[in-house]
Amino acid sequence: MGKPDETRPFIPVGIAVLTVSDTRSLADDRSGQVLADRIAEAGHRLVDRAIVTDDVDLIREKVLGWSRDDRIDVVITTGGTGFTGRDVTPDALEPIFEKRMDGFSAVFQRISYDKIGVSTIQSRATGGVVNATFVFVLPGSPGACKDAWDGILKAQLDYRHMPCNFVEIMPRLDEHLRRGAKG
Repeated sequence: MGKPDETRPFIPVGIAVLTVSDTRSLADDRSGQVLADRIAEAGHRLVDRAIVTDDVDLIREKVLGWSRDDRIDVVITTGGTGFTGRDVTPDALEPIFEKRMDGFSAVFQRISYDKIGVSTIQSRATGGVVNATFVFVLPGSPGACKDAWDGILKAQLDYRHMPCNFVEIMPRLDEHLRRGAKG
């Protein structure tokens, strides 16, 4: 298990939270609130928060817009990762991932298995990179959001976490584009 290197500075990152739901509003969005609270407690910036319905085009449009916003380093979605007809968040976002983060899915499933057993197979939680922005697709339950934040994202979004973390590689997520531009 990694641990923080307290000699390194904490570097806050900008995060946007998207709740995907046909029924929730900001007033009763418990999962989005769990994430917003944890983001603030960790010292990061909640740059934006929104709710969209379970619609592929709306989900993709919101995440693509946020991925082009220089203030946003990370997008976290909650909801729409199951198998019902309206669960379309991974379907909306995986096609636009420039790089897919299979390890995020695997670790999330491992953490979830310890809490809910084999029921974890009903989630298609995933992660990837879109326009040099990390995107994490979480289930819609507050417990799943807590598990993903507490078990993965809190450490990986902390520059002090060793031996490695997402923050230290953020400046290099678009190096393939910069290299090509010099050519």
